[in-house]
Amino acid sequence: MAGNTDMVAFVLARLADEEQVALAAGGDRWRCPVDVPGEVHDRKGGVAFTVRDRGFDHHIALQDPARTLERIETHRVLVGEYVEVAELDTDRPAQDFRSGRAVGLGFAVRQLAAEYAAHPDYQARWLPRFIQ
Repeated sequence: MAGNTDMVAFVLARLADEEQVALAAGGDRWRCPVDVPGEVHDRKGGVAFTVRDRGFDHHIALQDPARTLERIETHRVLVGEYVEVAELDTDRPAQDFRSGRAVGLGFAVRQLAAEYAAHPDYQARWLPRFIQ
């Protein structure tokens, strides 16, 4: 995994950053009560947001802290699976199952890294590779 260690560390650090934000926001589910359109409530019924325009309320509710924490966990599992075979993720992989798994997982982890392309520590060499 030598060449990919920094990419894995970068993705895990960004996930940790997001986790802290989600936990600071309470880590709970949000919902849009039908009787008060435009409001997004937390689990206790408190108003988390009021946005009365263009459907933002439902979009915001779908980005609740609990869902963010679930997404982070699934991404960590994906990264963990990649770490097991990352040394086989090369530009010229062998034609076997483990190498194919490494390249496929590597593509997925590169996609995760690309979500943070605006971060100053992101490196262009982590862009997903498209190979034949």
